[in-house]
Amino acid sequence: MPHEPDISQKEKLEITQSAETNSSQLESRDVQLIIRITNGDLRAFDALYRSYFPRLVRFLDRYTRRTALIEEIINDTMFVVWEKADAYNQTSKVSTWIFAIAYRKAMKTIKRTDDPQEADFDLVQAGIEMEPDSQLSQRQLQQCVSHALDAISVEQRTVVNLAYYHGMDYQEIATTMDCPVNTVKTRMFHARKRLQNLLAKVMESL
Repeated sequence: MPHEPDISQKEKLEITQSAETNSSQLESRDVQLIIRITNGDLRAFDALYRSYFPRLVRFLDRYTRRTALIEEIINDTMFVVWEKADAYNQTSKVSTWIFAIAYRKAMKTIKRTDDPQEADFDLVQAGIEMEPDSQLSQRQLQQCVSHALDAISVEQRTVVNLAYYHGMDYQEIATTMDCPVNTVKTRMFHARKRLQNLLAKVMESL
């Protein structure tokens, strides 16, 4: 099998710059859509809704598996975006602002519906079907990680979710969750420790 050429520092820099440019362009587009929404532009709202719907589904799926509830939270979130677009002051990214609204709506809705936010890991572990050779496949590993995330506290799960699945930095997460950056760091530390312990249990059982 031929050896793949190493990526040079110049190429790595170009890839990073390209990603940053794309991110900047997306943010600029979102800001323009918010400005248009402030002026009552329904087409702009539709474009923003379509852009954020799949991202919010992935985010909210960590709190509830009920599709109808996820759609309810997204609709409530985007209604606030429509009603309060003029409140966006560009001190954070548009995505951070929208995710912060979604997070608050999710916490209120889940409390109201008594939807379980944490799972019993022993029951979760028992429900994981292992292959006959007792080796973890990629699908099983993803399943284990997903179930382990379900078993940690909702605050810790949110920090991990936003950091690893949505690419937010600590400051953006702090803004989303309306808490100090040091609190985010503490939650991340405890989440990593808990996830390590939970995943270790699964590995030991093989």
